[in-house]
Amino acid sequence: MKVLYVTSECWPFAKTGGLGDVAYALPKALKKEGVDVRVILPKYSTMPNYLKEKLKEVAVFNVKVGWRNQYCGLLEMELDGVKFYFIDNEYYFKRDGEISYLYGYEDDVERYTFFSNAVLKAISILDFYPEIINMNDWHTGMIPLILKDKYSNLEKYKNIKTVYTIHNLQYQGIYSNRVLGDVLDLPYEYLHNGDIEYYGGVNFMKSGIVFSDKVTTVSPTYTNEIQTEFYGEGLDGLLKYKSYKLKGILNGIDYDLNNPSTDKDIFINYDENSIDKKIENKLQLQKMLGLEVNADIPLIGIVSRLVSQKGLDLISYIMPEIMRENVQLVVLGTGEHQYQSMFSYYASTYSNKVSASITFDSALAQQIYAGSDMFLMPSLFEPCGIGQMLAMRYGTLPIVRETGGLRDTVNPYNMYTGEGNGFSFKNYNAHEMLYCIQRGVELYKDKEKWIKLVENAMQTDSSWKKSAKEYIKTYQDMLN
Repeated sequence: MKVLYVTSECWPFAKTGGLGDVAYALPKALKKEGVDVRVILPKYSTMPNYLKEKLKEVAVFNVKVGWRNQYCGLLEMELDGVKFYFIDNEYYFKRDGEISYLYGYEDDVERYTFFSNAVLKAISILDFYPEIINMNDWHTGMIPLILKDKYSNLEKYKNIKTVYTIHNLQYQGIYSNRVLGDVLDLPYEYLHNGDIEYYGGVNFMKSGIVFSDKVTTVSPTYTNEIQTEFYGEGLDGLLKYKSYKLKGILNGIDYDLNNPSTDKDIFINYDENSIDKKIENKLQLQKMLGLEVNADIPLIGIVSRLVSQKGLDLISYIMPEIMRENVQLVVLGTGEHQYQSMFSYYASTYSNKVSASITFDSALAQQIYAGSDMFLMPSLFEPCGIGQMLAMRYGTLPIVRETGGLRDTVNPYNMYTGEGNGFSFKNYNAHEMLYCIQRGVELYKDKEKWIKLVENAMQTDSSWKKSAKEYIKTYQDMLN
């Protein structure tokens, strides 16, 4: 089976969020299961130099973007057994001065139309004939339509099947209908018949949903949620209509990169047979962040983008009451000003109880996963979520709202049977969240029950192996 995995980002080359993790880990897992999978993404100028040095040129060709005829370089390298291809054009992908941003530019529609056209043209150059193209999020949403409109009669392309994966329905790539002629060079019939039209404009994600053979999301619950008005972001009607080709496949995490027994970023390594060593990570973290060093005070971690999606309104509303609990709170992340300010205020007011690091620090993130007792993730919506799975991998019990992938991965503690791997609450309600935190704080006092729950969390299988097999089954069903 030959699969071309198309993504706008992929760790360690370029990453802004969970898509970058998935685009690295899933192909690696597919490769281990015998799939000939290749990954293709833009060559951003922010790629680390040690990786740029390994790139080899494959070809140079021109790519049409509307009336433009643009240079394109095709480069390749191999990493962890997977071959990666890179689409090179400095005009589109070298953005000096704002090196922390991959997206958010005025010409994003032109940048990712160029990328989409370049991917399809590259197939005619490579010695690789994909049976499946798996695309991800809005940046690649036009590929199935361009494939149908411009390539479907060509021998090398006519039997290609397409899978479109939605990582977050909130970001759809909506632009003025002027881009149809100016950038996309597609007939207006696709707008007039409603295939890609969205309130008069052009919707890249809608195109991916309409023209792909299969649409996947990153958790089974999210697949059901996006067919409702609250979660559907204006596309719930379309998704219900196309429900026959929807499938939810839960994301995983990379067990090689996230392993408490080998992680070089944490203070003390440990595993499920040496959970007693985990407490050393907590004490070292408390000391490093200037909190009271005390093993008996439950430490709650938050590693997150500081945006409303993550349920931070609940935390803001209830923070005075959380501060009355015998807990400590460690926060790492950047985002919206109101949440950054809120956590910074409490960190300065309760300096022995709250630490707020308003930054991105991958090493500190691992130290929080390893050193915390609980991990707070009360999302308004969460397509899959990675944080709760990383927390469990490190024996830190998640406190989550029952939505999307959080519901699919966290089994709430049952006080009568001792089963579970975390704590959860159903409604988007601050006091329900507070009650959940209080349950965790109370259980922390019973070390025997607590350790059993930590063991349950660490034994939870969140690896990519099971998910990779689900993707393979999906691919096979399309080819049969």
